[in-house]
Amino acid sequence: MIQPSPFKWFKTSPEIIRLAVMMDVRFPLSLRHVEDLLHERGVEVSHETVRFWWHRFGPM
Repeated sequence: MIQPSPFKWFKTSPEIIRLAVMMDVRFPLSLRHVEDLLHERGVEVSHETVRFWWHRFGPM
């Protein structure tokens, strides 16, 4: 049986979500630093969005 994608209901691409969660988990960055790094790459998300993604996808 094929499992449904955990990113199904998110408008942001899975690559952006994975990048944000990876930056928060791998490097000693605050959520606001992750927000700033994504902003430099043209991705407009808030630190609260990154926090939500981390709680949802971090344990995977």
